[in-house]
Amino acid sequence: MLTDAELERLLRDPESDRVERKRSLSDSDDVRQAICAFANDLPDHRQPGVVFLGVNDDGTCAGLAVTDPLLLQLSQMRDDGAITPIPSLTVAQRTIAGCDVAVVVVQPTTAPPVRLRGRTWIRVGPRRAVATPEEERRLAERRRYGDLPFDLQPVSTAQIGDLDLDLFERTYLPAAVAPEVLEENRRTQAEQLQALRMLDRSGSPTVAGLLTLGKDPRRFVPCAYLQFLRVDGTALTDPVRDQKEVDGPLPELLRRMDEILEAHNSIGASITESAVEIRRPEYPIPALQQIIRNAVMHRMYEATNAPVRVHWYVDRIEVLSPGGPYGVVSKQNFGNPGVADYRNPHVAEAMKVLGYVQRFGVGIPIAREEMRRNGNPPVEFTIEATHVLATLRRRT
Repeated sequence: MLTDAELERLLRDPESDRVERKRSLSDSDDVRQAICAFANDLPDHRQPGVVFLGVNDDGTCAGLAVTDPLLLQLSQMRDDGAITPIPSLTVAQRTIAGCDVAVVVVQPTTAPPVRLRGRTWIRVGPRRAVATPEEERRLAERRRYGDLPFDLQPVSTAQIGDLDLDLFERTYLPAAVAPEVLEENRRTQAEQLQALRMLDRSGSPTVAGLLTLGKDPRRFVPCAYLQFLRVDGTALTDPVRDQKEVDGPLPELLRRMDEILEAHNSIGASITESAVEIRRPEYPIPALQQIIRNAVMHRMYEATNAPVRVHWYVDRIEVLSPGGPYGVVSKQNFGNPGVADYRNPHVAEAMKVLGYVQRFGVGIPIAREEMRRNGNPPVEFTIEATHVLATLRRRT
């Protein structure tokens, strides 16, 4: 976080293009646009941009009540799914020159462009604007590959022909980019793939590109599949009822897994005292989906050949995800509301674009609530340095 002296200097500087001043949070998307623009850092300041809430355009105090709900609303803009990939920002209440303000400090990203609902916002002097195709190219070329997460690393042995370009054109591109932007877009398909991080600037597919659109992702990322095992018993050594390896690009992999869950989930019926039949599944499908999609999103893809494992016993389902907690997530705070970090931020972005994530950071709370409503015991988590094991027990 910047010091009070640095913040006051930025607040008072009318020429700075690193500052947005807001009287209040009357338009939350206006603040999101500013966050997106500062994260993209088109002027290449390589310094954070700041949104001040509670000040007038001239820097004088607007008398805003800086409350905990306001700070929470601002902090949730980081991972509510509207801005992708997830920006790096901090939110705090500060008193500057006697004025209480809410301060949002946005760090420039190492992997631009950052988009708000499919649009790339940038700073043009003291104002914001939607980036032109040329400006998007400038942002894409600025990526510093040595600092990128594993899912943005290029796979030099792969070529553009290893991506399902029909899937990209038909499904991914319309979901990722606003329709009016596509209408004005004159970029080639390769340039579109680069802008959406499926190709690097040399033309090699990225890990995220192969996982999302690859014709055969396992050829390049051997662990990119789900192992499903149904056992007639309570131990792994009991007779096997069904087993499958589910692979393919993310849309196909997740769709096929949903079909398997539906096929194996039994529906039970009970009669109430008033002779009303109540039908409930053994497991709520939304809870299973959230846990498995979380495993796919957050797992370690680097330096392992282990798949995500889904083991279905007669009394429980176990979902094992390779890789332990990451970033700010620890064994102690795992699953707590609002505690989230992203080992694979661009895989997370792709799943959000494809509709498999509605909002970041709420998968586990949704699973817990669905289990409670269906009458199942709470989800249990075993957190280790090398893996995360989720256990969902059958409704009795």
